[in-house]
Amino acid sequence: MDFDALIADSEGHKAQITERVRDVADQVVQLAREIHADPELAFEERRAAERICTILEEHGFAVTRGVADLPTAFVGEVGSGDLVVGILCEYDALPDVGHACGHNLIAGAGVAAGLGLAPIADELGITLRVIGTPAEEHGGGKVLMLDRGVFDDVDVAMMIHTVNEGLTHDPRGTTSQAVGRYRTTFRGKASHAAAAPHLAVNAADAAVIAQVAVGLLRQQLVDDHRVAMYVAEAGHVTNIIAEKAVVEWECRTFTMPEFELLEPRVRKCFEAAALATGCEVEFEETEPLLEPLLQDETLGKHWAEAIATFGHDMENRKSIPGGSTDMGNVSQRIPGLHPWLSIPGVEVGIHSHAYAAAADSSVAYEVMLEGGLAMAWAVASLAVNPGDVETVRSMGD
Repeated sequence: MDFDALIADSEGHKAQITERVRDVADQVVQLAREIHADPELAFEERRAAERICTILEEHGFAVTRGVADLPTAFVGEVGSGDLVVGILCEYDALPDVGHACGHNLIAGAGVAAGLGLAPIADELGITLRVIGTPAEEHGGGKVLMLDRGVFDDVDVAMMIHTVNEGLTHDPRGTTSQAVGRYRTTFRGKASHAAAAPHLAVNAADAAVIAQVAVGLLRQQLVDDHRVAMYVAEAGHVTNIIAEKAVVEWECRTFTMPEFELLEPRVRKCFEAAALATGCEVEFEETEPLLEPLLQDETLGKHWAEAIATFGHDMENRKSIPGGSTDMGNVSQRIPGLHPWLSIPGVEVGIHSHAYAAAADSSVAYEVMLEGGLAMAWAVASLAVNPGDVETVRSMGD
């Protein structure tokens, strides 16, 4: 990135922020590389969280670790203005494929934005909080933090998410899918598979019937509705008919009314399987329900103006084809923004080994710094526009 050219073309707060990010860019990239090389799963991101906290403290943030009774959640704060701005970081990885969702880049962009804004926070009239949110992939860390008060006095919240080539850069009008995740347990009766199969109640059969029923249901679902599942347990040896089977499953829609229609239809497939086999059936919600994103138009305007500096196309208004985030729950309660930012030349989908490799590339770190700068510029632009500040505050009331 040509920071000097950006500084020469800027003035005021934008130039100040750019100078600051230029000075810390190498440190931020190193942070993101270290998080990528050392992936940690949901609620276990101890080293990633500590790396971020250490950098924030080095640059004058007052850091509180373990907020909301979550050991890997934190809040770093600087400034004392009336407008409370949350810049969110994610840093959990995926099982088997590591940082195949680019959370190392999300963390780096959040830190870059925070460090860029910190020296002028009081001048802008903001209280700036860099908020570390664990367990986005599985666990709904932000939902737990919402419920436990971390966002109670936050006026606006913002983060970025990198994606593959060709997806929208303008978040206005885009959303994400609601997702509910569940565990269904079938309980039958064990018996010897050769000597007395007629005495068994086969829980594994119930799992198979449930999968078939859901597969048939998909033919009658709306095109963008999604149901996914896997059998976590269905017996352990061939000569004992399984008395217990466990199926993990999820369903997704782009609106909550649609979700409230879809989830019972899927549940009935499991109930039918239990009826057909004679099993008992139990349902358990395994993670908090994630709600669709509600992108704030005012924040989106300032973001679009900022990110356009880097030549991104702001005319594409399509949503991503699918995906969910616990940022949706935050955005439903306070004005929030979750822009999608493509990595040029990356045509592989997220949650793949290839995307994990792309998230550790020089072009990805360039995009990360662009995202961090654009978030900081957007916050500064918002803060000096009293009418827009009033608008976002009224949306959060």
